[in-house]
Amino acid sequence: MKKVLKIAGLGLLALLVIWTFVFLWKKSRPQIKNYQIEQAQNATIEKKTVATGKVQPRNEILIKPQMSGIIAELYKEAGDKVNAGDIIAKIKVIPDMVTLSSAESRLKRAQLVFDQSKRNYERDSLLYEGDVISREEYEKIQLQYRNDREELKSAEDNLSLIRDGLTASSASSSNTLIRSTVNGTILDVPIKVGNSVIQSNNFNDGTTIASVADMGDMLFVGKIDETEVGKVSVGMPMEITIGAMQDEQLTAELEYVSPKGTEESGAILFEMKAAMNLPPDLFVRAGYSANAEIILDKREDVLTIPESSVEFSGDTAFVYLVTNQKPQEFKRKPVKIGLSDGIKIEVTDGLKVNDKIRGNEIIEPK
Repeated sequence: MKKVLKIAGLGLLALLVIWTFVFLWKKSRPQIKNYQIEQAQNATIEKKTVATGKVQPRNEILIKPQMSGIIAELYKEAGDKVNAGDIIAKIKVIPDMVTLSSAESRLKRAQLVFDQSKRNYERDSLLYEGDVISREEYEKIQLQYRNDREELKSAEDNLSLIRDGLTASSASSSNTLIRSTVNGTILDVPIKVGNSVIQSNNFNDGTTIASVADMGDMLFVGKIDETEVGKVSVGMPMEITIGAMQDEQLTAELEYVSPKGTEESGAILFEMKAAMNLPPDLFVRAGYSANAEIILDKREDVLTIPESSVEFSGDTAFVYLVTNQKPQEFKRKPVKIGLSDGIKIEVTDGLKVNDKIRGNEIIEPK
């Protein structure tokens, strides 16, 4: 039994020695690497940067009331199109009781004065016709009558304005009717019937009745990093991709870059605005998130190769030119490079069209 175990042990040891020898022999042999073969071709290279932001109307107008009160009626809602002068809402005036009482008292006094002036005028008219009083005295009474009549009308209008917010002569243009000041689309109506509103004046912005904007004049408003802001300038073309409209590729033109940056999450960002070119039949909603690709530089019909094929040694760039495909053999060759878009790179010297070069290594599956 011991003899059998001894023989088996020697056999296992011999197998282990043979396996180790084969393993070391295979490892010592040079590994043959295969590479993809790339070809130098003419193409267009665009160097771009991406800015994130959203779509906004160029001018969003806030419609404010010219008097305080309560919303009595709403005639429009978000999404409706309006023209300048269209009525959006109507305000019911809630008068101040002290002011109302004063206006009522003024009207009563004006009525008493007018009644007396009217009696005097009618009496003196008869006396003038009978040549009892002079023309001068008659004209004084006539003037007083007309002044008192105008004062009565003014007192009536004043009471009507305080109590109802309008007069008989200005009912169609009363401040109780809130009108759009521009042509456009209503983006928001943040109030409801019954809400109290405050008039716009020098001391108060007033309550917003509605916001109106021209949806045909839209801007991309975004932010660009400080490392890229020096490369952009007004007039540069942009391509806009809207998150909710992936199938639409829109163009825009950069028209504003902020001279002052703001810090956000440790980075310095600069605001930018671009005028969007919208097709007439395309409706873009305000507030859509969007990305803008800005073309920083562009080279058309230049010799290009994959950037991954280029290697660097100090300030020198070089590639491996194919001298034989089977087996693969290469020759190192220096080249001069130009613009890169991160995938392709321009070659300005050292290669010509259709030259074959070494690409990435082909990894064989295990």
